[in-house]
Amino acid sequence: MTATVSTIVAPEGSLEVLSQQEVERLRDTSAKGLHDLLRRCALAVLNAGTPTDDSRQVLETYKDFEIQVIQEDRGLMLKLDNAPAGAFVDGRMIRGIREHLSAVLRDIVYVANEIQHGGRFDLDSTDGISNAVFHILRNAGTLHAGERPNLVVCWGGHSISREEYDYSKSVGYQLGLRGLDICTGCGPGAMKGPMKGAHVAHAKQRNRKGRYLGISEPGIIAAEAPNPIVNELVIMPDIEKRLEAFLRIAHSIIVFPGGVGTTEEILYLLGVLLHPDNRDIPLPVIFTGPAHSAEYFRQIDTFIRYALGDDAAKRYRIIVDDPEAVALAVRDGVRKLTEYRREQDDAFYYNWRLSVPVDFQRPFHPTHEAMAALALDTSLPVFDLAANLRRAFSGIVAGNVKETGIQAIEEHGPYRLSAEPGLMAQLDVLLQSFVAQSRMKLPGSHYQPCYVLE
Repeated sequence: MTATVSTIVAPEGSLEVLSQQEVERLRDTSAKGLHDLLRRCALAVLNAGTPTDDSRQVLETYKDFEIQVIQEDRGLMLKLDNAPAGAFVDGRMIRGIREHLSAVLRDIVYVANEIQHGGRFDLDSTDGISNAVFHILRNAGTLHAGERPNLVVCWGGHSISREEYDYSKSVGYQLGLRGLDICTGCGPGAMKGPMKGAHVAHAKQRNRKGRYLGISEPGIIAAEAPNPIVNELVIMPDIEKRLEAFLRIAHSIIVFPGGVGTTEEILYLLGVLLHPDNRDIPLPVIFTGPAHSAEYFRQIDTFIRYALGDDAAKRYRIIVDDPEAVALAVRDGVRKLTEYRREQDDAFYYNWRLSVPVDFQRPFHPTHEAMAALALDTSLPVFDLAANLRRAFSGIVAGNVKETGIQAIEEHGPYRLSAEPGLMAQLDVLLQSFVAQSRMKLPGSHYQPCYVLE
């Protein structure tokens, strides 16, 4: 029998007072309410550290878990029933988990009331969406005006080998020694390793203000629950706003080995950087991993060059098995970025000058019809093809780890993707290599196959 705890806790500094209407929406279990969203995200945070990426397994294991918002005269309280016992020590919730739980509540309420239903933002326009991303980050206290650029965004798989994890930790250590902070998708694997390494380096340098920023979204948080090193957590409303947030606040981006989710991030990044408006904007991007990851990056590089061209490959460097060289390259790249931002009188904390095309911003819902309709052809403008490839990989991610995607596959069979023969062959080689390297679930082993290439 799974150990659970029932208790009442107060939020940790993020949100103390809600209106009656906000409380009612959090209690509302209908499709228009926020209760189910709050319950799923809260359970993911409380269950952090459990070695599973199956969101349905988590929900089934703790099917009796419940969370209720209580508004008292002295402030807001959260009533938890049958919560995972691992979130508590001697009957008291671990402080870091309480902070994460409070961040979940803060962002769900803010996004629902101010972004989606407040009428302040035009979520059909590129400027409106970028403004919404800015306000979500600002409300979370993430944007630090006046600080020099030093935030390194790290991407990579949540289920990687021990050697790859240790390597990501070594890179984080070298970054931390040079005063650089870390932002990741906040989960385990390549999202935890750089934070852990930087945390040790910051301690050695007596840097008590080290930042370990995690950015997630409701559809994936159960599969990539926040790791315990995260000291700032932000829940964006969807994957597109999450990806834009990464690019807006990044002063450098490092990509560690991963699978389809990491490839989705790479395609988003390169598609945006290849837009003509962004041609001169500097952003140091490095792909790196231990020696045995060289083949992985060779395959990624081959696919990018075929699909997006050699200009795309000029936007990143591949450095294998050399954490110090990665840190030095990031340091030098951040210096050039800082000089550019000063020359352009651009903010250090949010890259307003970056142009993100609306096709990269609009939420993509990977239905079977939407996946089958994706245009995957190298005759398209390169950033349009990148946007559609990103959507294809987003659907494959959904079919592997997201509850709604898994359910759709079970009900209607695998997604069907079609493309020109050459691109389809390259895509098939890349995906089969992910399966062979255990970077994605083998189709048919745990779930039904989530995609078919036609």
